[in-house]
Amino acid sequence: MLVVGFPAAAFGTNCFVLAPQAGEECVVVDPGIGVVETLERVLAEHRLKPAAVLLTHGHLDHVFSVTPVCGAHGVAAVIHPDDVYRLADPVSTLDPGLVAMFAAQFGPQARWAEPEDVVTIGDGQVLTYAGLSLAVDHPPGHTEGSVMFRAPAPDLTGTDSGQVLLSGDVLFAGSIGRTDLPGGDMDAMWTSLATKVLPLPDDTLVLPGHGPQTTMGVERRGNPFLLEAAARSRTA
Repeated sequence: MLVVGFPAAAFGTNCFVLAPQAGEECVVVDPGIGVVETLERVLAEHRLKPAAVLLTHGHLDHVFSVTPVCGAHGVAAVIHPDDVYRLADPVSTLDPGLVAMFAAQFGPQARWAEPEDVVTIGDGQVLTYAGLSLAVDHPPGHTEGSVMFRAPAPDLTGTDSGQVLLSGDVLFAGSIGRTDLPGGDMDAMWTSLATKVLPLPDDTLVLPGHGPQTTMGVERRGNPFLLEAAARSRTA
């Protein structure tokens, strides 16, 4: 599997491109703010053609470039139905402080257009795009419709059973996504961590929505939120 990741121009949001190998179709995950030119360079360098744009959730920093990317390549935006409403006006669902920060960097009249083709997905669904098999997990907490995508990737993890996890803003290296924004729910997050994240194998390579990559083994041993979620599960 070919995996290319790079940060957006704001908020340190990671955009990822996944393909079976160079010269084939690919999926684009979370095209954030100011990624279009870099994304096109990545696609040209590896001779890739997008088959879909996958969204881990509907926050502005993860979806800002979804419409131009989908339009340029004639593909659909794929998102959980509980976050579809965010695509109508992502700015309106942000914390006022984040809106002010965004306006200061990119102007108060930043243009937004909703993608024309939106496909909704559900928990447990297996997507087949670009020759890839991507399992969908729905762990609400950061937003109502947050999802994670899992794909077999033994060549990336060095084991026959390895997989790559695109965790969005559910799980970071050493932390988790915040739950104090509109639609966030810490109780739901605790449940998601216990039922959707902790069961993942230690050799799972985690590609988060922000920050560096990590593995489930590292996070299980040292992430304070996963340690707390495990403790809560034992006493429940």
